[in-house]
Amino acid sequence: MELQKFFCMNGGSGDLSYASNCTIQSVIVSSTKAVRVNAVVEFYSTFFPENMIIAELGCSSGPNALFSAFDMMEAVEQRCLQLRRSPPEFHLLLNDLPANDFNTIFRSLPEFYQQRRRMESSGCGQFFVSGVPGSFYGRLFPSRTLHFVHSSSSLHWLSQVPLELQEKSNAPMNKGKIYLSKTSPTCVAEAYLMQFRKDFSLFLKCRAKEIVAGGHMVLTLMGRTRGSEPSWPEYSYMWELLGEALMDMASQGIIEEEKVDSFNAPYFSPSLEEVKQEIEREGSFSIRTLDLFEASWDAVHGSRQTKQEGAALGEITHAKRMAKGVRAVLESMLESHFGEGIMEELFSRYTSLLEGYYSRNEPQVTNIVIALTRKFEEENILRASVF
Repeated sequence: MELQKFFCMNGGSGDLSYASNCTIQSVIVSSTKAVRVNAVVEFYSTFFPENMIIAELGCSSGPNALFSAFDMMEAVEQRCLQLRRSPPEFHLLLNDLPANDFNTIFRSLPEFYQQRRRMESSGCGQFFVSGVPGSFYGRLFPSRTLHFVHSSSSLHWLSQVPLELQEKSNAPMNKGKIYLSKTSPTCVAEAYLMQFRKDFSLFLKCRAKEIVAGGHMVLTLMGRTRGSEPSWPEYSYMWELLGEALMDMASQGIIEEEKVDSFNAPYFSPSLEEVKQEIEREGSFSIRTLDLFEASWDAVHGSRQTKQEGAALGEITHAKRMAKGVRAVLESMLESHFGEGIMEELFSRYTSLLEGYYSRNEPQVTNIVIALTRKFEEENILRASVF
């Protein structure tokens, strides 16, 4: 699958759009606000730039990228008031793959600007926004231009399905499954881990070129707890149930079983240890924060996004909300492989399976939050001399 050509969250602002179904991502953004705000204020209080350039990687088409930017700018401006300094100008660079619906997020900017204007009396800096299409597993910005990088709920997506799983000459390595499961061979887990290591290392190398010395980066991605396997049910249940729905449809002749066997999700949830190893191996960043936290699907009812949607969403079950959220993220990928015609049937079955799972469990999303600082060149030279 050539992900860059078609992978994107559902665009627009309709019932099945990502903008209307990104509540769990909103909960995650809210949960990491303190880490994000502390990092951006620390950078400002150290270097006092007149212009702050902030990159949001994997911005998608929902409101969360602007929410996180608003929080960061407001925190810096509060710090400026304390120091009796004029606030800096802010330049927000919104990045996602070329297929992303940037227009929806741009259409929400007038309301965002209105909020900013209401704050002008309390010391509000100028604010500029640009879109930057492209993969963050490559260079996106000129060297040493970024002061702060933020990415939330994006880096668990790999640049591609591991090549070993794409081989068509042999029997499917992960037959009947669309992601890691308890029955997947060890070689499948190893292939996914190697792809994550390659991708995450490349991500760090590219950002090391683009971020100024002393600049900060805060990343949040789905992960798993210490010592656990990525195929454990608490981390793979969403994929397991989606695969079960697809196999049910294959058994009834609605889709071909070979189609299911040849589909593997370009996704990996690493452990803290796996993330730490790659950061230390690449060597350009100091780790300030590296923690796990849980986000509950139950919490979406109290999130900022859900409150804004209000009655428009209506009262729906947790499982239906989860299914719509998963559909908003995966539909483009599934359509490109299985075709558009099965989506309603697939997600109807998936919702039913989620209803059963939800009656027995309280679904949680395990996340990793990482705060990094770009080292100065002298630190890298010293590290090289030691090793």
